Amino acid sequence: MTDVIAYAIIALLLFQAVWRIPAALRGQSRERSLWGAFAALGVAWLLRTDLGRAVIDDLGTVDLATLLKHVITIAGICVLLRYVTAVDGDIAASDAAALRRVRVTAAVHRVATRASVATVLVMAAVFFLVLDRTHTESPYFMARHAGEVGLALYMGLFYLYTAAAAAVCAYQWGDSARRARRWTLRIGLTMMAVAMALAVLYAVVRTAYCALITVHTVSAHFITVQENVTDAMLYLVFLLWAVGTIAPATQALVNRRKAKRALRALYPLWRELALAVPAVILRAPSALLPGHRFSARLNRGRDLMKLSPPPYLRLERYITEISDVQRTLSHYATPGLYARATALADRQGHTEDEARAVADAYWIRSTLVAMAAGATAHSAPVDVPPADDDFDVQVERFVRTRAAYSRTDPETARALLRSDVTV
Repeated sequence: MTDVIAYAIIALLLFQAVWRIPAALRGQSRERSLWGAFAALGVAWLLRTDLGRAVIDDLGTVDLATLLKHVITIAGICVLLRYVTAVDGDIAASDAAALRRVRVTAAVHRVATRASVATVLVMAAVFFLVLDRTHTESPYFMARHAGEVGLALYMGLFYLYTAAAAAVCAYQWGDSARRARRWTLRIGLTMMAVAMALAVLYAVVRTAYCALITVHTVSAHFITVQENVTDAMLYLVFLLWAVGTIAPATQALVNRRKAKRALRALYPLWRELALAVPAVILRAPSALLPGHRFSARLNRGRDLMKLSPPPYLRLERYITEISDVQRTLSHYATPGLYARATALADRQGHTEDEARAVADAYWIRSTLVAMAAGATAHSAPVDVPPADDDFDVQVERFVRTRAAYSRTDPETARALLRSDVTV
C-alpha cells in the first residue's frame, strides 16, 4: 500500500513537471523554478522506492540512494524557495502591505541558497567519512546508524534546512490564501500551507527521534511504528502539496480557456479593423493564399492557434489594438455620430449593454465607411465612444460589439454620418 501511495505522489509530481515544461521553455523564471522543484522532488521520491534504490545500489556504494535523495531534496527545496520569492516579489509590486513579508522571504532565500551548498558538503563529508555504513541489519537508514553521533549531525542538518524552508512556505502560502479572491486559489494555497506546516511537524518529530536513538536504544517495534507514522505524515505532506498546486493551475486553465473563447469571438472584428488601420497593429493578420476559398479559415486558424504569446497576452493585445483603431477612426467621425448611433439602438428596441454594443458597432461601421470614402481626417478625435477602465468589462463589451457589428447595415451606417438625417 505504501508503494502505491509513493508512486501516486511521484506521478503527481512528474505530471506537474511535464505539464509545466512549455512555460519553463518560454523563459519565465517563476515557472522554471516551479518546474525544477517538481522535477527534483519527483526524482527524490523515486529514490525512496525499492526500484530507485535498486538502481543506485548497483553502483556499489552502500546507502548512496539515501544521500542522493537528501541532496536532491535540498536542491528542490532551494528552487522552491526561489519560486516563492519570485511570487512574493510580484505581490509586493501591487500590495505595499506585503512588503515586509517579501523582505523576509527574500532574505531567507538568500541565506538558504548559500546554506544549501554548505549543508550538502557537510552531509556528504559525514556520510563518507563518519557514518559506519557496514551495518545492514535494519531496512531503515536511521535505525542502521542508531547510536552514532554522525547520524545526529547528518540528519539534524537535513531536517533543520527542511523545517526552515517549509516554515517560510507555510507562512507565505497561508498569508496568500487569506488574501486570495478566487475560491480555487484559496483552497489550493490553504492545502499547500497546511502541507508545509505538517512538513515542519514531520521534521521536528524526526529530529526528536534521531536524538533519541543517538543516546538511547529503542525496540524494533518502536522503530517500525515511528517509521510508519512519520511516513504517513510525509505522504500526507506531499499529497496535500501536489494536489494543492493543481488548484491554482486549474484556475489558470479556466482563465486560459476563457481567453481563447474571447479571442475566437473578437477575431473577426479585430481582423477587419487591423486590415483597415494597419499602422497601429503590432502583428498584422495572416494573409496566406489570398483569393483562395480556404484562405479565410486558414488564416483564422493560423492566427488563433499560435502557441506564443499565450492566449491572455494575445487577448490583451487584441483589446489594446481595437481601442487604438477606435482612436484612429475617431478622426473620421462626424460630430454627434455616437449620439445618433445610440438613438438608433434605442429605436431598434435594444437596452443597456446590448444597446451600447449596437451603438459601438454602428459607430465603428460609420467611421470605417467615412475613412474608406476618403474623408478628410480631423486634427483631433471627434465623438469617441466612452471607454472602460476595467479590462474584463472591455472584453465583454467588445465581444458584444463584434456580435452586433456582424448585423450592421452599411447603408444605415453611411446615413448616420450625416448630422441632418434621422435613421
